[in-house]
Amino acid sequence: MLIFVNTGLNTLAASGVLPESARNELWFQLLRTLGETPVALLIAVLVAVFVLGSRRGVHGGAIEKLLESSLGPVCSVILITGAGGMFGGVLPTSGIGSALADVLGNLGIPLIVAGFLISAILRIAQGSATVALTTTAGLIAPAVAAAGLNGMQIAALVIAVAAGSVVVSHVNDSGFWLVGRFFGMDVKTTLLTWTVMETLIGVMGFAIAAIIFWLAGVAG
Repeated sequence: MLIFVNTGLNTLAASGVLPESARNELWFQLLRTLGETPVALLIAVLVAVFVLGSRRGVHGGAIEKLLESSLGPVCSVILITGAGGMFGGVLPTSGIGSALADVLGNLGIPLIVAGFLISAILRIAQGSATVALTTTAGLIAPAVAAAGLNGMQIAALVIAVAAGSVVVSHVNDSGFWLVGRFFGMDVKTTLLTWTVMETLIGVMGFAIAAIIFWLAGVAG
């Protein structure tokens, strides 16, 4: 809820619903600060400690052991997430993403297919869906601007890029380890369940987006 409040306030301010003066008021700054992800997660942890402790009669030593036991599964997730973010920063700097976009463009692949493939390849390479999505958006933005697409086609293209960013979640994705560790599954089982499910979601999302893109083109 705190993160949602932060996002909502930023959206209202960016869209002009809230006046410019409101952004400098104390209540606005306070709610935004409480909704920042690290602050909101820290508050959630403190509330959880309070509920598990005083409300359920758990002694301080038991709470300490519970918190310590959670560090093991989380540390590997943080490490992999950090490595994926670092690799995601290297990709745009190295020019690999732009080269990939040029290759797919030279093959004459439709823009929506190129967006899906670029996003999927970047996702598989570095694990982060956010990095794959934002990097792909930057790479195909000039082509989108030059293509003269209507609003529905642009919306379908966004869905296709987002669909590509979730396929083939594997060992370099923090979500892969979160699901595997907290559900007690080994790597093979997680690959056969989580990875397959994420890939099906991405492929089905792209298929629906491609149909909408084509229909919007015909109608427009």
